[in-house]
Amino acid sequence: MNIESKRNSDPGWKTLMKKRNFFNNILFHFNKAVKNWQLYVLLLPTLLYFLIMEYVPMYGLQMAFKNYMVSKGFTGSEWVGLKHFERFFDHILFWEILGNTIWLSLYELATFPIAVIMALLLNQIASSRFKRMVQTVTYAPFFISTVVLVGMLYLFLSPQTGLINQLITALGGDTIYFFGESSWFRTIFVWSGVWQNLGWGMVIYLAALTGISPELHEAAVVDGANKLHRIWHIDLPGIMPTVSILFILTVGNLFNLGFEKAYLMQNPLNISSAEIIQTYVYKKGLVGGQFSYASAIGLFNSIINCILLVIVNSIARRMNRTSLW
Repeated sequence: MNIESKRNSDPGWKTLMKKRNFFNNILFHFNKAVKNWQLYVLLLPTLLYFLIMEYVPMYGLQMAFKNYMVSKGFTGSEWVGLKHFERFFDHILFWEILGNTIWLSLYELATFPIAVIMALLLNQIASSRFKRMVQTVTYAPFFISTVVLVGMLYLFLSPQTGLINQLITALGGDTIYFFGESSWFRTIFVWSGVWQNLGWGMVIYLAALTGISPELHEAAVVDGANKLHRIWHIDLPGIMPTVSILFILTVGNLFNLGFEKAYLMQNPLNISSAEIIQTYVYKKGLVGGQFSYASAIGLFNSIINCILLVIVNSIARRMNRTSLW
């Protein structure tokens, strides 16, 4: 056996080589960072923002495992373990709140392809004036605040003076108290969100469509492909990486439905369908002062989102190699 073979079979030698490679990699990346220090200076404000606003507040997650009292602070409050989680799981409204959150989240997720379809169709329109008009009309609602949006919904869906009910009565139907029936809450919540956010989604996909080479469409036309064939075989595969990333982010944020809108749309008549995790956390935490209990529920919600994000990202990476990491 030669010297090289003896070294390779020696565990101590292998450990020494691993340490050497590790420090060499650190030194390589350090030298690379020093050479490109201007880029890191530009990145510094973003890093500080996430550090201060996103990571430092995670220190407060310990409230979920303590009987937090403001007078005693984080360190002085009594440690209670999983007591607050068990309290939420044993609550009489647990399955109703969780079910409302899940159904509303899945309903919203089902509308995800609408922006993709609209962008693909709008991209095929030859008239630039009509295209700009459609983009303006669909993008304008994105700038409406949530409070104004809910106020508009109350006006449009009012039983006495609402435009929708006036159309229903004009066609011979009976007025519907949309905000007084729990069965209508999910439909109003989801489709008003589609109306408000459709333009923003279309902008992203239209920007991705501009990156597709026109030569591909020209070659497809020469080969006799119609518009539907070009959409299916050129446009859709071209924007699929963007669609995959946005879908992963959407699923990772699935249970964060938007507290403001749900809370503003709630009333005693539709509360059985309108009470979701975010509104329940607000009522118990900020209104009721049960900070530890609310923190435990919020942490439970975040853990579910994190698990969904990891699962969907793994599936996307295996299917088309387009993922967040």
